[in-house]
Amino acid sequence: MKILVIGSGGREHALAWKLGKSPLVTEVHCAPGNPGMARCARCHAVSATDLTGLLALAQREAIDLTVVGPEAPLAAGIVDLFHREGCRIFGPSQRAAELESSKAFAKTFLQQHGIPTAHYGIFTAARDAHAFLARETYPIVIKADGLAAGKGVVIAHTRAEAESTINAMLGGQAYGDAGRRIVIEEFLQGEEISCIAMVDGERYLLLEGARDHKALGDGDLGPNTGGMGAYTPSRLWTPELEGRIRREIMEPTIDGLRREGRQFTGFLYAGLMIIAGKPYVLEFNVRLGDPEAQALLFRLRSDLAPIVRAAADGKLGAQELVWDARSSCCVVMAAAGYPDNPRMGDVIHGVENAGSHADVMVFHAGTTLCEGHLVTQGGRVLGVTALGSDLLDAQQRAYAALRDITWKGAYYRTDIGRREL
Repeated sequence: MKILVIGSGGREHALAWKLGKSPLVTEVHCAPGNPGMARCARCHAVSATDLTGLLALAQREAIDLTVVGPEAPLAAGIVDLFHREGCRIFGPSQRAAELESSKAFAKTFLQQHGIPTAHYGIFTAARDAHAFLARETYPIVIKADGLAAGKGVVIAHTRAEAESTINAMLGGQAYGDAGRRIVIEEFLQGEEISCIAMVDGERYLLLEGARDHKALGDGDLGPNTGGMGAYTPSRLWTPELEGRIRREIMEPTIDGLRREGRQFTGFLYAGLMIIAGKPYVLEFNVRLGDPEAQALLFRLRSDLAPIVRAAADGKLGAQELVWDARSSCCVVMAAAGYPDNPRMGDVIHGVENAGSHADVMVFHAGTTLCEGHLVTQGGRVLGVTALGSDLLDAQQRAYAALRDITWKGAYYRTDIGRREL
């Protein structure tokens, strides 16, 4: 089986690495890929948003299965295009992908199908949004409706901060067109967990829970980012909670999408807040979480390729996922200036040394080659991921390896997993 992985981030590196380990896979191709992915796959200079170019690549290389990493091509309709041309692809249709591409749609969907979520309002006019604030308590959450690379969420602690955020989003200064419509919702206080399912349209396999760290700074301070680290498993992930997530979140979501004619195939991600044992949906993504993918796929012992192929064909059956009993911890190293103005072009040293540590993998997220040197080319640059006998051991192994890597202005949180510990 020849596989094409679309994308160039840490999630896609983890997918290419894991899929390439399958005895069923003869070749892994990536578009556009990155230097880390080039070590386990053939990379092609085709953008993840060049849908016709990606289709031509899949046809030219006789690809048997395409796996879509990022959200942008899904929102643009790449799955619909591939299906029209008879090409197997794993991901949701454009209409199903609206679950992520429009937070307003997602909130309305949740309400209509009785799925637990926070109280909210949807606005396109600042005047109406400001009026809504008068009835709310703080902190409060303000979200850009469209895709904003995981950064379109602001937790406002005062009314003045909320009003400023509303004006910036609806005025187009923040997130451009993605913020022309906003969702304002109550701030839920509890413990977050990421829940991801592999869905074939009707049936699904639930991955183990993982926990992400979205805030930039230690202690969960600072602005939201695309994710500064993740670990799995979590003490929150009990049989009781898993049962509630299945009954109250995943099954009504998959069924509701099907009844709306948006039958979902692909990775379905639910960002959940757990309050007194009850799960509430904070957000949906229509692809693997990042950096959760690095932590999860490094722990996964099952052969991923045949499961993805079965799901893409609508034929998930009695498959079971087998997990390493150890814990996994991923620490993201970011460029100077991340998340607002990440600096590009700094030379990276020490990746090979870090990757030589036992039970450690360095996944590339924002790197490129320049005159033979590995350099930064994105906000999140590397995901240093380690397995350990427990979370403390995995955390210590990840940070020990990470200290071998340097570049000017490199930044990372020092407390990934600390709350759990």
